[in-house]
Amino acid sequence: MDKKGFFITFEGIEGCGKSTQVTLLAEAISPFRKVLVTREPGGPPISEAIRTILLNKRFSEMNRVTEVFLYMASRAQHTIQWILPNLEKGNIVICDRYYDSTFAYQGAARDISAEKIRTINNVATTGLKPDVTYIIDVPVEIGLERLHNGTRAEDIDRLESEDIEFHRLVRKGYLHIAKEEPKRVVVIDGKKSIKEIHEDIMKDLKERFNLISGEQE
Repeated sequence: MDKKGFFITFEGIEGCGKSTQVTLLAEAISPFRKVLVTREPGGPPISEAIRTILLNKRFSEMNRVTEVFLYMASRAQHTIQWILPNLEKGNIVICDRYYDSTFAYQGAARDISAEKIRTINNVATTGLKPDVTYIIDVPVEIGLERLHNGTRAEDIDRLESEDIEFHRLVRKGYLHIAKEEPKRVVVIDGKKSIKEIHEDIMKDLKERFNLISGEQE
């Protein structure tokens, strides 16, 4: 797919610290390039509306197939309305979660086949792939401890409320993705300090891209 910008995604289990790294990276790049910071599920209004359904604990009875199609519907609107237009303008898009989350959460943890996910995901994304994906990896126990220490109980969402085995499967799914796609996916040790993680990400990006001029090295 022809595009002029760069598409950077962040992934990881709950409490891994990826959202903090999204913010830090955007702050580092924005003096040189126009940056769109966005998230999944979410982004444009339609996608955000779907997000409220997906993460609402009142819908604990949601079927896994319903869940995966809602994620794809949100992603389709997000990709077509926000991500692709920004990439075509030469902007940098930094997204807090993208399709790797579906393979980890609905694939590895919900046991929906990767082949089925891949088929509908290709429709939702029109074949778009991130240029680079950073998985901030931490043991599940650490991630959940961070989550519960930093979030009020009433603010824990439907996916965050899943049991520890679910989150272990999610992490396993992410590490499998990294093994399958080592050129695109970079695993970062999330046990390091926030500053060290940011430095690791910046070092990797500088080796891959010239983010000031926008040309690949």
